[in-house]
Formats: sequence, C-alpha cells, structure tokens
Amino acid sequence: MSTRPTSQERTLTVEHRSIDYIPPDERHGKPESLFNVWFAANMQVTAIVTGALLIVIGLSLPWAILAALIGVAAGTIFMALHSVQGPKLGIPQMIQSRAQFGYYGAAVPIIVVLLMYIGFFASSSVLGGQALTGLTHLPVKPTIIIIAAICTIVAIFGYRLIHSVERWVSLISGLGFVYLTIMLFVHHDVAAVWNGGHFSGGAFGLGIAIAATWTLTYAPYVADYSRYLPEDTSSRTVFWWSYAGCSIGSFWMIGFGCIAVAVATQAFNGGSVSFIVDLSPSPVHWLFQIIIILGIIAVNVLNLYGAFMSWTTIATAAKSHGVSRTTRAAYTIAVAAISTILAIAGQGNFLENFENFILFLAYFVIPWTAINLVDFYLIRKEQYDIGQIFEPNGIYGRASWEALVAYFAAIAVEIPFMSTSFYTGPMVAHLGGADISWILGLIVSAVLYWLFMRHRAAHLRPAQTLAPSSAAPGTQSESRG
Repeated sequence: MSTRPTSQERTLTVEHRSIDYIPPDERHGKPESLFNVWFAANMQVTAIVTGALLIVIGLSLPWAILAALIGVAAGTIFMALHSVQGPKLGIPQMIQSRAQFGYYGAAVPIIVVLLMYIGFFASSSVLGGQALTGLTHLPVKPTIIIIAAICTIVAIFGYRLIHSVERWVSLISGLGFVYLTIMLFVHHDVAAVWNGGHFSGGAFGLGIAIAATWTLTYAPYVADYSRYLPEDTSSRTVFWWSYAGCSIGSFWMIGFGCIAVAVATQAFNGGSVSFIVDLSPSPVHWLFQIIIILGIIAVNVLNLYGAFMSWTTIATAAKSHGVSRTTRAAYTIAVAAISTILAIAGQGNFLENFENFILFLAYFVIPWTAINLVDFYLIRKEQYDIGQIFEPNGIYGRASWEALVAYFAAIAVEIPFMSTSFYTGPMVAHLGGADISWILGLIVSAVLYWLFMRHRAAHLRPAQTLAPSSAAPGTQSESRG
C-alpha cells in the first residue's frame, strides 16, 4: 500500500530544501502555474501606487499609459528570461550568481538584492496594514505587524504553499479588480482627463524607467518559483507563462493607478487603499479590503521567501552549515522583523519614499541581470556544473574580477544619468529630465562582461549541465528536524 502523502499534506509541510539543488525525483508541477504566481504578485495596491507615480512626475494620462506599456513590455522580457533558468538548473536565482561573480564575489549583488526584498516588504506592508486597519479599525502599527506575521508563516512553509496561495489570490484578485476597474470608469469621467497635454520627453523617459524597473526587480528571485519544474520543461513555455502573468498583471494595475490619480488626485493621495475600496458599495467594502490584503500577502510572501534565500546564501558562504527547520524559521522571522520595523518607521511620507526606492534599486539590480543573462545564454549556453557552484575553491572561483569590474563600471556609467529626488546626475538636464541610466546599465554591463569572457567561453562550459553528486558539499537536503 502506498505511503505517498496526499497533495494537501505536502502543501502544508515545511519545505525541506532552501538553496540546494532540486534533484529530478523531486521535480513537479506545470509551467502554467507560473502565470498564477506572477499575475497574483502584481494584482495589488503597490503596483497601483507605482502607476500613480507616472502622473505625479508630470505625464498626462495618455502618455503615462503608453510609458507604462513600453516599460512593462521591455522589463518583463528580462524577468521571464530568468524564469527559464529555474528548471534548467534546479537552484535558486541568486546562488546561480556564483557562476558569474564567484563563490564569495556573489555576495555583492546578493546583498543589494536582500536590501531590495526588505524595502519592498516594508513598503507593501504599509499598504497592507492600511487595508487591514480599514477592515478592523485597529491602529495601523499593529495591522502592519499582523500582515507581516501572516507572510512569515507562509514563507516558512515554502514553495508548495506559496504556489497554492498565489493560485487562489490570482483568481480572487482578478475577479475583484475586473469589478473595481469597471467602477473606476463608472464613477469617474476618464474621458475628461484623456488628453495629450504638454508632452515632456524627460518625464516620458522617466515613466518608462519606473514601469520597467517594476518588472525588472522580479528578476533576482523569479527562478526561485520555477526551480522545482521538471528539467525537460519547455523553455519557451516557461518564458511565455511567466511573461504573460507578470506583464498582464503589471500593466493592468499600473494603468489602474495612472487613471485613479488622474481622475481623483486628492482622494487618491489621501489614501490609495481607501480610494480603491470606496469604488465598491459600502456594504461590501470589507470584501474588497480583504482582496487588497490578499494581494499584499501574495507579493510580500515572495519578497520574504526571496530574502530568506538570499540571506541563507550569504550565511552558508561565510560558514558552511545545514539549514534546519529551526534555522529556516529564524532567518525568515529575522528578515520580517527588520522589514516591519522599517515599514512602521517610514509610513509617513510613503509616495516619495517609494519612488526613490524603486528607482534606486534599478541602478544596482540591472547590471546584475545583464551579466547573469549574458553568462547563461551567450557565454556558457545554459551549461553549468551545479556541484561546483557550492564549492568555495571550485571552478567558478572565489571572486570573478570580470563580473565585478563589469558590474561596478556599469554603475559608474549610470551615475551621471540618475534622476531621483535626493540626487540628479549632471546629464539629466541635457535629456529633459529623462532617466536613461537603466538602459545604459544594461548595455555597459552586458557588453563589458561579454568582451571579458568571450575568448574563454568554450573552455568554461561542461559538456552538459551537471547535477551535483549526492556527496557534493552544500547540496544536501536540509535537515528535517
């Protein structure tokens, strides 16, 4: 008689792997699930606030919508290309960076990404807390803590529960925002604000950058949610399901935010959550507050799970040790606690803080994504020795000067073109206020890394992607105790 656990039991069992390789006999699932993950992650109020920024920077509604479309379409390409790496390699996204930056050198982009997760978790927690306050009438500080606690529990359980939560949130949020979008047009005269107005090339470029950055910042953890798929899963299928879920959800919510702030600036700025909820009839406000809360939980679980992966990668590199369930919970709780403290401290000037944050991220995340993708698709052509990624003295080295030079050189090139409220580069004025640093960061890091590595490419690739042996250090299953 089979002793195989039921699907529900597996879903509600704490994941016993973290940064280690997922062997073929533990692979499962279908690429269609990726649509739910990335659609749910974007069907939430943080994306709506991102859309509002496009109007805040001075774009008229038609130009803001076009900037959102271009930015999302472009940024999601890179995100979906990273998603393909999950089934191919069977390891989390950021630990794969050791193949480009070296065993210890990878800590540089990983620390940046860890800060990104913490920032996004904090900013989303503020909005989730506001929604829960509207539902329960509790003060906002304890509601932020409650939202963080729920996300922490789901993140500790891990991959299977996360996919299950995202599937249901995808359905519920999709239906809820169909209604809310219709009501946005019913209650407000969108046609009255649908005019070209004064076109500013600088603001248009900045709007594209904001929208592109929104989807690009998923790149450092997108493979975490595809790494359990069977190795022979079609790369094309993985790409398009990831692209569709992320691009549709992102553009819908960013566009929603553009329209909302254009038709009701004061009401939206007075409270984005309350504005959205007020689009529904009073008797069902509670229902839409729950939908908003679910959307925040959907994305914040991903942020926290990614932060756990990143911190584990750094911690195990510094001192090799197993990751027990207790350690897993401790790491996750620690990151959640830090993020929650930041959320409570920074809730006052939310819109300005959030704009600065997402633009600041692009300057450091984008060079990493270019290097990683060039290495995967052009240099090593998807062929890696997975076991060596876990070896400090392995073939990928302790640190790669090629990757680090390309990375920091790209950031240096970006500096004169940066445009934020706390720093504006000298070249921004010549571009009418446009921020093209993200484009330059992509190009410079990709080209430099390719030039450094192209002559060594044939010698860097194993004959095929090599799975680690069961005895390979750092690749064992976590302790179940």
